[in-house]
Amino acid sequence: VQLQASGGGLVQTGGSLRLSCAPSTVTFSGSTMGWFRQAPGKDREFVAATRFTPGSPYYAGSVKGRFTISRDNAENTLYLQMNSLKPEDTAVYYCALARSTLILSSLYRSEHYEYWGQGTLVTVSS
Repeated sequence: VQLQASGGGLVQTGGSLRLSCAPSTVTFSGSTMGWFRQAPGKDREFVAATRFTPGSPYYAGSVKGRFTISRDNAENTLYLQMNSLKPEDTAVYYCALARSTLILSSLYRSEHYEYWGQGTLVTVSS
Protein backbone atom coordinates (compact mmCIF):
# COMPACT_ATOMS: atom_id res chain seq x y z
CA VAL A 1 0.00 0.00 0.00
CA GLN A 2 1.37 3.39 -0.94
CA LEU A 3 -0.04 6.60 0.46
CA GLN A 4 -0.05 9.79 -1.56
CA ALA A 5 -0.43 12.95 0.51
CA SER A 6 -1.14 16.35 -1.01
CA GLY A 7 -2.48 19.79 -0.19
CA GLY A 8 0.40 21.38 1.66
CA GLY A 9 1.64 24.88 0.93
CA LEU A 10 2.36 28.34 2.28
CA VAL A 11 -0.37 30.13 4.20
CA GLN A 12 -0.55 33.12 6.50
CA THR A 13 -1.40 32.91 10.18
CA GLY A 14 -5.11 32.35 10.59
CA GLY A 15 -5.47 30.77 7.18
CA SER A 16 -6.68 27.31 6.20
CA LEU A 17 -5.44 24.32 4.27
CA ARG A 18 -6.91 20.93 3.46
CA LEU A 19 -4.65 17.92 3.21
CA SER A 20 -5.62 14.75 1.37
CA CYS A 21 -4.22 11.25 1.48
CA ALA A 22 -5.15 8.50 -0.94
CA PRO A 23 -3.94 4.91 -0.57
CA SER A 24 -2.86 3.23 -3.79
CA THR A 25 -5.00 0.18 -3.09
CA VAL A 26 -8.24 -0.49 -1.34
CA THR A 27 -8.06 0.45 2.30
CA PHE A 28 -8.46 -2.51 4.57
CA SER A 29 -11.72 -2.72 6.38
CA GLY A 30 -11.02 -2.16 10.05
CA SER A 31 -8.02 0.08 9.46
CA THR A 32 -6.97 3.15 11.36
CA MET A 33 -5.68 6.20 9.53
CA GLY A 34 -3.91 9.16 10.99
CA TRP A 35 -1.89 12.29 10.46
CA PHE A 36 1.47 13.01 12.07
CA ARG A 37 3.79 15.96 11.62
CA GLN A 38 7.46 16.71 12.04
CA ALA A 39 8.81 20.22 12.48
CA PRO A 40 12.48 21.01 11.79
CA GLY A 41 14.65 19.72 14.61
CA LYS A 42 11.77 18.02 16.38
CA ASP A 43 10.44 14.49 16.68
CA ARG A 44 7.47 13.31 14.70
CA GLU A 45 4.28 13.94 16.64
CA PHE A 46 0.68 12.76 16.49
CA VAL A 47 -1.88 15.14 15.05
CA ALA A 48 -5.14 13.22 14.52
CA ALA A 49 -6.53 9.76 13.79
CA THR A 50 -9.75 8.07 12.80
CA ARG A 51 -10.83 4.44 12.63
CA PHE A 52 -12.66 2.73 9.77
CA THR A 53 -15.78 2.24 11.83
CA PRO A 54 -17.77 5.32 12.75
CA GLY A 55 -16.69 6.86 16.00
CA SER A 56 -15.07 9.86 17.50
CA PRO A 57 -11.87 11.04 15.91
CA TYR A 58 -8.87 11.70 18.09
CA TYR A 59 -6.76 14.86 18.17
CA ALA A 60 -3.63 16.19 19.77
CA GLY A 61 -4.42 18.90 22.25
CA SER A 62 -2.51 21.47 20.22
CA VAL A 63 -4.85 21.13 17.22
CA LYS A 64 -8.17 20.24 18.83
CA GLY A 65 -10.86 22.70 17.80
CA ARG A 66 -8.85 23.89 14.80
CA PHE A 67 -8.22 20.71 12.77
CA THR A 68 -10.77 18.17 11.55
CA ILE A 69 -9.88 14.69 10.34
CA SER A 70 -12.29 12.82 8.11
CA ARG A 71 -12.24 9.86 5.77
CA ASP A 72 -14.31 8.94 2.75
CA ASN A 73 -14.35 5.16 2.83
CA ALA A 74 -16.02 4.93 -0.58
CA GLU A 75 -13.23 6.98 -2.13
CA ASN A 76 -10.51 5.60 0.15
CA THR A 77 -9.36 9.10 0.96
CA LEU A 78 -8.31 10.68 4.23
CA TYR A 79 -8.56 14.42 4.83
CA LEU A 80 -7.23 16.91 7.34
CA GLN A 81 -8.96 20.28 7.35
CA MET A 82 -6.72 22.77 9.10
CA ASN A 83 -8.17 26.10 10.18
CA SER A 84 -6.81 28.99 12.24
CA LEU A 85 -3.28 27.95 11.37
CA LYS A 86 -0.42 29.16 13.51
CA PRO A 87 3.32 29.42 12.79
CA GLU A 88 3.89 26.53 15.20
CA ASP A 89 1.85 24.32 12.86
CA THR A 90 4.67 24.57 10.32
CA ALA A 91 5.89 21.04 9.63
CA VAL A 92 5.96 18.20 7.16
CA TYR A 93 2.66 16.36 7.53
CA TYR A 94 2.51 12.60 7.02
CA CYS A 95 -0.51 10.40 6.60
CA ALA A 96 -0.33 6.90 7.98
CA LEU A 97 -2.34 3.71 7.85
CA ALA A 98 -2.59 0.83 10.28
CA ARG A 99 -4.28 -2.33 9.04
CA SER A 100 -5.99 -2.93 12.35
CA THR A 101 -8.40 -1.01 14.52
CA LEU A 102 -5.95 0.48 16.96
CA ILE A 103 -6.84 0.79 20.59
CA LEU A 104 -6.78 4.24 22.09
CA SER A 105 -3.34 3.95 23.64
CA SER A 106 -1.85 2.82 20.30
CA LEU A 107 -3.32 5.23 17.77
CA TYR A 108 -1.23 8.10 19.13
CA ARG A 109 1.99 6.19 18.51
CA SER A 110 3.68 6.17 15.11
CA GLU A 111 5.19 2.70 15.51
CA HIS A 112 1.72 1.12 15.26
CA TYR A 113 1.17 2.36 11.69
CA GLU A 114 2.55 0.11 8.93
CA TYR A 115 2.25 2.42 5.95
CA TRP A 116 3.32 6.04 5.51
CA GLY A 117 2.96 8.72 2.87
CA GLN A 118 5.89 10.78 1.62
CA GLY A 119 4.86 13.89 3.53
CA THR A 120 3.58 17.28 2.45
CA LEU A 121 5.05 20.55 3.71
CA VAL A 122 2.87 23.08 5.47
CA THR A 123 4.39 26.49 6.14
CA VAL A 124 2.52 29.09 8.16
CA SER A 125 3.96 32.58 7.97
CA SER A 126 3.58 35.09 10.79
